[in-house]
Amino acid sequence: QVQLVESGGGLVQAGGSLRLSCAASGSIFRINVMAWYRQAPGQQRDMVAVFARDGTTNYADSVKGRFTISRDNAENTVYLQMNSLKAEDTAVYYCNAAIVPSRFLNVMEYWGKGTLVTVSS
Repeated sequence: QVQLVESGGGLVQAGGSLRLSCAASGSIFRINVMAWYRQAPGQQRDMVAVFARDGTTNYADSVKGRFTISRDNAENTVYLQMNSLKAEDTAVYYCNAAIVPSRFLNVMEYWGKGTLVTVSS
């Protein structure tokens, strides 16, 4: 059983910063991709940032230059440093990972339960 647990959300003023963390635990053979998504009220869940196993990253246009995704492979943890936050960044942020649980299994997708980020204007 694999679990993703997010932390670091909260209330911040516009222009401020927050750092989200997501730790993967359980039966893990290999983590291929770790990513952050977000879902604002009444909106669909959208990709924010992706960190592939080879080190490549990808960002949504709306967060480029403000957010930075990083990954600690030894700790199976992914981070999202969010700077210059705007009111429109308010959302529940979800951790997502493509994980191979065992050498005998195929890659599977996992989601955390989410952490709320509220940016006041």
